[in-house]
Amino acid sequence: MKLIFAGTPEFARTALESLIAAGYEIALVLTQPDRPAGRGMKLQASPVKQCAIEHHIPVCQVTSLRLDGKYPEEANMGQAAIQQAVASGAQVMVVAAYGLILPQWVLDAPPMGCLNIHASLLPRWRGAAPIHRAIEAGDANTGITIMQMDAGLDTGDMLFKVSLPISEADTTATLHDKLAHLGGELIVKALAELPLLKPEKQAIEGVTYAHKIEKAEAQIDWSQNAEAIVRRVRAFNPFPGAVINLNNEAIKVWRAKVGNGSLLQQGFAYKKGQIVSVSSEYIACIAIENIANMEAISVVNLLELQRAGGKRMPVADFLRGFEIKVGDVCHS
Repeated sequence: MKLIFAGTPEFARTALESLIAAGYEIALVLTQPDRPAGRGMKLQASPVKQCAIEHHIPVCQVTSLRLDGKYPEEANMGQAAIQQAVASGAQVMVVAAYGLILPQWVLDAPPMGCLNIHASLLPRWRGAAPIHRAIEAGDANTGITIMQMDAGLDTGDMLFKVSLPISEADTTATLHDKLAHLGGELIVKALAELPLLKPEKQAIEGVTYAHKIEKAEAQIDWSQNAEAIVRRVRAFNPFPGAVINLNNEAIKVWRAKVGNGSLLQQGFAYKKGQIVSVSSEYIACIAIENIANMEAISVVNLLELQRAGGKRMPVADFLRGFEIKVGDVCHS
């Protein structure tokens, strides 16, 4: 079976490598154009393109697949892509975090359709950032869904759905790697059993959307409770990182845990983000949902921090180069 593979980031590369290892012939790879990256902002190929080059697979990189684009160059890109897709002779297209909306001609091009590897248990967390949003929401489980693509946003019929628990230690980085490997295993299995699989419609109930992560969300909101703040720290590791403002400096928080709220003093006028304890193990900060209710005041222990241009450090090392004292306030 010949395949076209469409994907861009490391998550997709893992799937592509699984397909190659399973012996599938990848006739064409679609991936995003090279982007500036690193301190030198030099053009860098996507992880999927790098894999394709290593295995001598033809690569098609366009910024649009539309045949009816507003500008002539968009239509020209679409025409070039469709010519390569048709010439490849592929029976199936596999899509994983490609980054472009697939127009109808793409969905119709492979005789056996387009299969998508999606990092959630659909219909929960359709959209761009399912791993981040599952951790942020406090979900106990996530997983991989292999689905037949249609014109909607992750609305296609499901072929496989396998669950994976989310541990309290999981960050988006660790969960990403687990799901990437699971996705690679499942797409190989789905293709092997494709003629026998019975597509299942997605449920109408329980639909949620995993909206794209914006840098503006990185700022820790001390009016949330401690559990929600800690989940957000985990969800935004490695991107965009959770941020506090302390002593007129933006500092990233990479690890945190819920602190001991029983140490809070009744009737004390705490402030949101106020530091109440500093030690070599953690910096304890106040989170306040409702200032009039002591039960709505909780504690977040910051464990790993990073100054701009510096390295990630455990609190003990961070405090050697940054003065923090009880009573200081972390601002949102």
